[in-house]
Amino acid sequence: MRKTAALLIVLAALYGCGETAELKPRAGGQLPVAPYGRGDRPSPSKLLEPNPQASPVRNVELRQKSENRQDDPFDLPPEG
Repeated sequence: MRKTAALLIVLAALYGCGETAELKPRAGGQLPVAPYGRGDRPSPSKLLEPNPQASPVRNVELRQKSENRQDDPFDLPPEG
C-alpha cells in the first residue's frame, strides 16, 4: 500500500514538472489590468519574473581567510 502511494506521488510530481506549454489565460479570461501609470499590459512571462527585491543579488565577497577582529567599543560585559 505504501509503495503504491509513494509511486503515485512520484508520478504526480513528474507529471507536473513536464509541463512546458506557453502560459495563457483561461478561455474567456483576461490578463490582469495594467499597473497604475503604465499603458500596456505585461505578458505572462514578464509577470512571472521576480523583481530584484524578491531575489536580490549578492554583491559582498565572503572572507577567504580568517582575520583578527578589530576592537569593538560597544562589546561591553553584562551589568551586575
